[in-house]
Amino acid sequence: MDYQNKSERYYSKVRQEMKKYLPENAERIIDVGCGNGSFASGIRKESGAEVWGVEYTQEGAQEAEKVLDKVFSGSCEENLKSLPDHYFDVAFFNDVLEHMPDPAKLLSEFKLKMAPGGIVISSIPNIRYHNALLPILFKKDFRYKSSGVMDYTHLRFFTSKSITRLFEEQGYEVIVHEGINRSKSLKPVLYNIPLLFTQMDIFYPQFATVAKVVK
Repeated sequence: MDYQNKSERYYSKVRQEMKKYLPENAERIIDVGCGNGSFASGIRKESGAEVWGVEYTQEGAQEAEKVLDKVFSGSCEENLKSLPDHYFDVAFFNDVLEHMPDPAKLLSEFKLKMAPGGIVISSIPNIRYHNALLPILFKKDFRYKSSGVMDYTHLRFFTSKSITRLFEEQGYEVIVHEGINRSKSLKPVLYNIPLLFTQMDIFYPQFATVAKVVK
């Protein structure tokens, strides 16, 4: 997958909106797809926890190594065997699972890496977000872009319902599932009026999910 043409901002997102899902008692955290470590290092400073990272690009991993406790370079799948079993209290997957060839398999196998009661926190793009959905419905066009829901590096696409199913079918209990970064556009409001506001998911470009390992 070609990530070389991505801007520096792509690898340095702090994702403040995801920090609120971190439990206060987390001691060992891993950030899968950590970029240059901007988000994970903030978590490390604020929580005092031990924080590891996995980053696909070598350049990003080298930067993350400067600010995190331990970093693995390459895909999560190829580094899975190098991660200790039953170790992490929290695993972050911020806009990562949609890049995976088989996210269900990865989530299933990642359970072994989680400590008892461990949780996985993810942010996943919503294909029903109005900016992505409406061109499909009205223009009959499925066009990739350099970023966002239709990012050309995305291999999988999800709705709110399919995200919860993804976790539940792999042996997780979904504790929190909600839309984030709500659109400020009036378009979703206008489209919802004739539908009596039954399509609220189109307001959100992403859904945050907190899921606990149960089996």
